[in-house]
Amino acid sequence: MRFKAVMALAMAAMLSACGLNSVPTAEENAKARWADVQADYQRRANLIPNLVSTVKASAQSEGKILSDVINARARATQVNVSADDLTDAGKMQQYSRVQGNLNGSLSRLLATVERYPELKSQDNFQTLMSQLEGSENRIAIAIRDYNEAVEKYNVTIRTFPDAIGAKVFYGAKPMVPYQATTPNADVAPTVDFGNMN
Repeated sequence: MRFKAVMALAMAAMLSACGLNSVPTAEENAKARWADVQADYQRRANLIPNLVSTVKASAQSEGKILSDVINARARATQVNVSADDLTDAGKMQQYSRVQGNLNGSLSRLLATVERYPELKSQDNFQTLMSQLEGSENRIAIAIRDYNEAVEKYNVTIRTFPDAIGAKVFYGAKPMVPYQATTPNADVAPTVDFGNMN
């Protein structure tokens, strides 16, 4: 009797050390952090139409830049990555690419706004810019948190003893961290105020 009880306890201890709880916990944490990333991108996408409307009033001649922002926003909201797609590097790259294109369009729009001082002084524009900046900060934090959760999950499924349960019980695959793919993001932008000799 005692032998069976000791064996049952030993088996329970071994199983608990094999990732039965840690693997799904780490996976669900990474999925929750991905949902945060998507929510913050959605918040930014929701702000853009208001920003564009405000800019249109003062920057009528900059229609192409405004349409680029609108089109980039539309493309960015059409690409969805579900929690089940977090192991698909191609889908993650596609999502990152369309978000990077939207970043580029917003940067061109904001550079255009520099030419319209009356727009910059409007309260609505200032409020929208503040909200957009807050959204960008939230996105950066959400991406960092997601990447940390993915790192923890990937380490959990690859290290002993959790790797045993990850393979045997869950068939776990590594998740893909979020990587920015904005072209030339590694090159510092040149700032020209038009008064350079």
